[in-house]
Amino acid sequence: PTLLWSLRGIGEGYSSAVSDGKTIFVTGSKHDADYLTAIDELGTMRWQVPCGASWTGTYPGAKCTPAIDHGRAYVLSGGGTLTCIQTDHGSVSWSFDAKERFEAEPSVHGFCESLLVHDDRLFYTPCGPATTMVAIDKITGETIWKSKSLHDKSSYVSPVLAAFTGKNLIITLTQKYLIGVEASSGKTLFSDNFTTIPGMPNQPFWASSNAVTPLFKDGYIYITGGYDFGSIMFRINDDVTGVTKVWKDSVLDCQHGGVVLVDGYIYGSNWTSNSQGEWCCLDWKTGRVMYTRKWFTKGSVISSDSMLYCYEERTGNIGLVRADPHVFRVAGTFRVPEGNGPHWAHPTISNGILLVRHGDALMAYDLKTCGNRVILP
Repeated sequence: PTLLWSLRGIGEGYSSAVSDGKTIFVTGSKHDADYLTAIDELGTMRWQVPCGASWTGTYPGAKCTPAIDHGRAYVLSGGGTLTCIQTDHGSVSWSFDAKERFEAEPSVHGFCESLLVHDDRLFYTPCGPATTMVAIDKITGETIWKSKSLHDKSSYVSPVLAAFTGKNLIITLTQKYLIGVEASSGKTLFSDNFTTIPGMPNQPFWASSNAVTPLFKDGYIYITGGYDFGSIMFRINDDVTGVTKVWKDSVLDCQHGGVVLVDGYIYGSNWTSNSQGEWCCLDWKTGRVMYTRKWFTKGSVISSDSMLYCYEERTGNIGLVRADPHVFRVAGTFRVPEGNGPHWAHPTISNGILLVRHGDALMAYDLKTCGNRVILP
């Protein structure tokens, strides 16, 4: 695809860029602080404002993708600051130390969760001795409710909103638990300690490295993690007081590149070592392995218009692959030319534009036409 523009100066990190249709937003770390940058559709920086202390321990750099809602951006810094920023001019509406307010306990690489906005509230999973998940008034920053504490540490998973039996659930993972919390009240409807499931590998590190947001569909929840964690499919019980394991798979253990569900099949890459992995497809209903395929190494995947965009993490090749459960066939590929460090940021698509972040650089590619062939409407 044609490179429309590239921009440096966004700060270091692995978070993704997002767009509200007019402006692109991305976080990055500079001088021990995280910044939110706003960029217009031509690639010109509109403004850049600090949004809290960054994570300075292992793997520094911004990891939280901003949540955009009705003219406001919500950001969690790597050091645990929650900030609401007006998207038109970059002024801060409210900001506070969430680590201190909620006695939050981060995992070994800092706070990485991308926040969820629904109705009048913002959802965040600090974990720790005081609570597990909280709801915050998105306008004022005041706490609406705090769920009970599971006495666990946070993971790097971003929560998802799921409608089931007339309830709105917030589903996410901590280090040890799959949880479902009622969005209106903060009541923990179920919490399942997946580390106790028979057959789980005896590698304690995977429990502190959960980074893949669950997939939800029709009452079923799919979770996966790297380091031989594998995959587990759960079904929410009809009374919404627990979950039942449906199947377990040992092939697709996605480290942090994410997974997608397309037409009844799960696509992603697995972990065979910190530098190696294969691309995989599973049947959603049964967990049957449809294929595994070597293509460079593991990486992140997104889907659009029945196509997969696979971004391998070592050398930065992006492949266009049709979502076909029977074969992994790369229709076209290109290599990201700018930036530094591992290629860990998930690409995003907005208005037919592919946004790719690599370290301090952001690039925009035109997907509306590739050569003479239309890819997206």
